[in-house]
Amino acid sequence: MTKMILLSGPCVIESYENLYDVALALKGLAHNPKIDFYFKASFDKANRTSLESYRGPGLDAGLEMLAQIKKEFGYKIITDIHESFQAQKIAQVADIIQIPAFLCRQTDLIVSVAKTDRIINIKKGQFMNPADMKYSVLKAIKTRGGDRVEYDEAQKYNVWLCERGSSFGYGNLVVDMRSLVIMRRFAPVIFDATHSVQMPGGGDGKTSGDSSFVPYLSRAAAAVGVDGFFMETHPDPKNALSDGPNMVAVDKLPALIDEILYIQGGLK
Repeated sequence: MTKMILLSGPCVIESYENLYDVALALKGLAHNPKIDFYFKASFDKANRTSLESYRGPGLDAGLEMLAQIKKEFGYKIITDIHESFQAQKIAQVADIIQIPAFLCRQTDLIVSVAKTDRIINIKKGQFMNPADMKYSVLKAIKTRGGDRVEYDEAQKYNVWLCERGSSFGYGNLVVDMRSLVIMRRFAPVIFDATHSVQMPGGGDGKTSGDSSFVPYLSRAAAAVGVDGFFMETHPDPKNALSDGPNMVAVDKLPALIDEILYIQGGLK
């Protein structure tokens, strides 16, 4: 059985204590033989709605904390990149470097990550036609020496795509499950179950959301067929410093992952 990829952890690094608590709580999932696990947290949330919103500890302090989690737990790490100059430094710690959705067309950023030897996870912009994401994939593949946009080629060069919903009017996102099929024709696809339930700008100067829909969308994506899942989690989402309304409580995550694995197992 091919392992299910799971990218999970808190949205942003709030403190080392918070990182440690979440990492400890995810230990069972991380060591599940059916799961290829990566611990996720952002050192900077560079596209917050308000200037007053918490962004994170920054590049150097954040990478130092993620490196410590890697040392303590043996976890592989995924984190975001925002500017091209950060790529080489992030690559010293992270196993996956993630291109944020709003930056999915930024050629210099994609190329800078492709010049590292790390997996690239490009999040589909909320404004993007899923079929057009092949051009972002091709930028990375060509930088790494390839020349074709197809699933096996993207897999060979470690280029992934991530679906996180599409803008639907103002302050809302919807997931078109067809996009999973379309993008999986030319790259491995991760379904971002927690950002897909966001309500951008819906919280009076900050993003809101409804995490109650995460299980439903996750089960649907598992039935359609994806390579993995991205799920942000926190011990106390209501008091999280970023994206709390969208995150899954860490004690509820294992049961949801069991449901997904059950669905995927039935499709084998």
